[in-house]
Amino acid sequence: MGYAVVLGEALIDLQEAEHDGEVVYRQAIGGAPLNVAVGATRLGGQVEYVGSLSDDVLGNRIAVFLNEKGVGTKGVKRVAVPTTLAVTTFVGAEPTFTFYGEPPSYALLGPADLDTATVAGADVVYTGSICLLREPFRAAARAAWAVPGPLRVFDPNARPTLLPDGAAVTHLRELSEEFFATADLVKLSAADAEVLYDGATPERAAERIRALGAKAVVVTAGSEGAYINAADGATMLAAPKVEAVDATGAGDSVMGALVRRLLADGLPKDLQGWQRHVQFALHVAALVCERRGGAVAMPTLGEVSSRWPSL
Repeated sequence: MGYAVVLGEALIDLQEAEHDGEVVYRQAIGGAPLNVAVGATRLGGQVEYVGSLSDDVLGNRIAVFLNEKGVGTKGVKRVAVPTTLAVTTFVGAEPTFTFYGEPPSYALLGPADLDTATVAGADVVYTGSICLLREPFRAAARAAWAVPGPLRVFDPNARPTLLPDGAAVTHLRELSEEFFATADLVKLSAADAEVLYDGATPERAAERIRALGAKAVVVTAGSEGAYINAADGATMLAAPKVEAVDATGAGDSVMGALVRRLLADGLPKDLQGWQRHVQFALHVAALVCERRGGAVAMPTLGEVSSRWPSL
């Protein structure tokens, strides 16, 4: 089995909670791409994380966490700016993020910092999320995406708090579509579909993204499951029923699980193959929703198999 390269942001989530009747904020290591890297690694995959980390105490904590989880960090660039904070508030189990820190510590990796040989040797390359809204990271992501060889996996991970107006949404849509056009897999949420395509349903958004050139599209819809559109058809898969306490990182765990399956089995030949991959990923996400806190909630393959032996 080969390895995956995951490019994108790592940051600190400050998650709203209650303690002794007061609102408090609990620190958690996060960032969608970091969650994907940790998720795939916890499931037994080999992953190299590529991004910029602050050289402050919080950046050190992220670096230690990645090493402890077995994620490769030779593609990490340390930078002398404070670690970006994402303040996370909740409606039920669903998180909303507000970001603090300028310039963002997560977006300072440029094309010159990229080891293209590491990318070329990978079986899978993933990028996406909020880091693409900023340079020089955007140029680095484009450079990695242009390297021939790996399967290309993309997640727009739209955050409305970073999209102040229609022009910003249009820019993100155009940028995302640049990556959609040559992606082997696009994973997005139903909320992403609504933001990018003016309230579109998962079905409409997936059809449009596939028409641009993506080989397969998976749209996660929370407790409703996920919609899959592949070359030979489309279907909706139900999610397992669980008591969700925190959905932070659930979508990222789906992507991490799909990356892990792509590393193990390669690109599915048909819709039936994608269904097997996504079914597994939805069960991984269900376990994540039963726990608090993004990256630290990512399960091992043994934990998934123990809960659902038939998978």
